[in-house]
Amino acid sequence: MQVSDILRVKGGTLFTVQPDEPLSRAMNDMAEKDLGSLVVMAQGNLVGVLTFREVIQQIVKNGGQVGTTTVSEAMDKQPLTCSGETAIDDVRRMMLEHHARYMPVVDNRVLMGVISFYDVAKAVVDSQNFENKMLKAYIRDWPDGSANEAEDVKV
Repeated sequence: MQVSDILRVKGGTLFTVQPDEPLSRAMNDMAEKDLGSLVVMAQGNLVGVLTFREVIQQIVKNGGQVGTTTVSEAMDKQPLTCSGETAIDDVRRMMLEHHARYMPVVDNRVLMGVISFYDVAKAVVDSQNFENKMLKAYIRDWPDGSANEAEDVKV
């Protein structure tokens, strides 16, 4: 399974923010739309990611206030990214190693979407459930060899 499989199921809605926007506006957008992250774009390029982790770290740094902080001051300037062709197992490993909850998907410098750790976990569970269902169906339809075994015993 690849990242493109997750994006196909998830849909193509993207939420972005510009680096010079006030952090308070980005926070409002995140809360209003129930988003855990916003991709930060400038002149068509991915320049960072803003998650609630960065928001909280910035508020703590500001003594509990948002103040006049901009998105660029709070964002992760070097987020992990992957492509649509990246294997889910590789994404899972990268996210675990870097404690990343969100990962932008970029193909040829074009933002294709964002996947979350939840999206990856759900895809793995769904895949395992499907595999279990197929295995159970296969076992249920297993050819019954008991008649031949009984004949062999009588001889």
